[in-house]
Amino acid sequence: QVQLVESGGGLLQAGGSLRLSCAASGRTFSSYGVGWFRQAPGKEREFVAAIRWRGGRTYYADSVKGRFTISGDNAKNTVSLRMNSLRPEDTAVYYCAASSSYYSGSYTAPGEYDYWGQGIQVTVSS
Repeated sequence: QVQLVESGGGLLQAGGSLRLSCAASGRTFSSYGVGWFRQAPGKEREFVAAIRWRGGRTYYADSVKGRFTISGDNAKNTVSLRMNSLRPEDTAVYYCAASSSYYSGSYTAPGEYDYWGQGIQVTVSS
């Protein structure tokens, strides 16, 4: 069993930066893909970014490519999402998720994940 806890959310103005962290307990990320998703009010949960824990390959949604960076820290068992040049449309609840299965794809589907954090709010004002 894996427990995930997100931190680092908040309220900020457009153009600012924020760093979200996801800490895992129970089991390590070592065999998993780890991803970030977000859900805005009235919208479906959408993929943001993912990292393949073995090898470190990363994947991004087109809407955040070039602005967001996902990274992992094996020693600390954490995954971070650095968000730059934030826009009002980035406002959402952000969720960390971990997958216990190998997929050859890019871990973009929520169904590929077994464990989810409780979510953390990010609000970007214009």
